[in-house]
Amino acid sequence: MANILICDDERDIVGALKIYLESEGYHTVEAFNGNEAIEAVRQQEIHLVLMDIMMPECDGITAMVKLREFSNVPVILLTAKSEDTDKILGLNVGADDYVTKPFNPVEVIARVRSHLRRYMTLGGGVPNSDCLTVGGIELDDRKKQVTVDGEAVALTPTEFDILKLLMKHKGVVLSPKEIYEQVWGGAAYGAESTVAVHIRHLREKIEINPGEPRYLKVVWAHGYKMEDGER
Repeated sequence: MANILICDDERDIVGALKIYLESEGYHTVEAFNGNEAIEAVRQQEIHLVLMDIMMPECDGITAMVKLREFSNVPVILLTAKSEDTDKILGLNVGADDYVTKPFNPVEVIARVRSHLRRYMTLGGGVPNSDCLTVGGIELDDRKKQVTVDGEAVALTPTEFDILKLLMKHKGVVLSPKEIYEQVWGGAAYGAESTVAVHIRHLREKIEINPGEPRYLKVVWAHGYKMEDGER
């Protein structure tokens, strides 16, 4: 049974999400500010976090920064604002996805299932020999490990899945919509900005010079592709 942390300073929202998630068989843990969320992830086995951005004492963005110092647990942010700035800021500091309030319970459950399905396979699942290599990048899908020129690289589950998708389709240009639908498993609303943020994070981790990438290339107005890295 997956443990899902719900963090929001509005207790009615926590209560509603608790009902939705527990009706689907998940176990829930409650927190009402970012500090409580951080402590919960440190003290318990948490498989996914649903966290509000605007909270007292410690907001969701600050909590995200601290969480990413020690955990790669998937985080879906809840935001009451429609502006892209909150969403992009959250993705920039390590969030995997976001849901805008007022949210549709069906959408929340679908996103939770999608991220849990990928995260719960880390370090487990059916053994396989899948090992992808593109230039100096090696991805071991069984161990969920990535190395660049022999050095281990720490990726979030979402970053890992994007990289795996692009490496499997080396040389093929994939649009943000295609990447979003394959990785997030849902409708590609807001795909362009969401994928762009994760691509930038990937470049920072796998490229020597992210400003002049060797591997992860953008094809303007079309999408992204992986290359061998040969100059």
